[in-house]
Amino acid sequence: MNTSLKTGWYVLYVRSHHEKKVETLLSENGLESFVPLVKTIREWSDRKKVIMKPLFPSYVFAKIQSKSDFHKAMDINGTCSYIRFGKEYAIVSDEEIKRIKFLVNTEDISDIESNSEIVKEGEVKTIRKGVLAGLECEIVKVNNKDKILVRINSIRQNILATLPEYYFSEFPLAI
Repeated sequence: MNTSLKTGWYVLYVRSHHEKKVETLLSENGLESFVPLVKTIREWSDRKKVIMKPLFPSYVFAKIQSKSDFHKAMDINGTCSYIRFGKEYAIVSDEEIKRIKFLVNTEDISDIESNSEIVKEGEVKTIRKGVLAGLECEIVKVNNKDKILVRINSIRQNILATLPEYYFSEFPLAI
């Protein structure tokens, strides 16, 4: 690791299905961490169940503020490595973390998923209602549904979600 450590949200790659456990262990060791969870319906032959699963499988975001934090996070059971692109560690900005938190914590938003595909540029709109007000997002069509695309450039991921149309209107809906 370089002698000059940047502070910020580093992305830990963890063992499969260990995201929540690693997040808990990081918190117990005094490190701020975040695992974005989304509701998913799991279907079996005899029943359906709503479960919370990670938006980015095997990723845990950890707020690193010193070299000791950097090494302490790697010592957590279940942690494999830090995500890197070339020689640079993936560091997610506070603004990107806020966007992810808004998306996963808002009830009106559905069908949230992530991918790393490069999507063609589309119409960019500003959300005007709700907790996401002011967030710029790209509108894309998926299966004839309007979806928003929020790019998280620092980890080369996209978040797709279905958002009600009234979030984009300038005037309140007539009842």
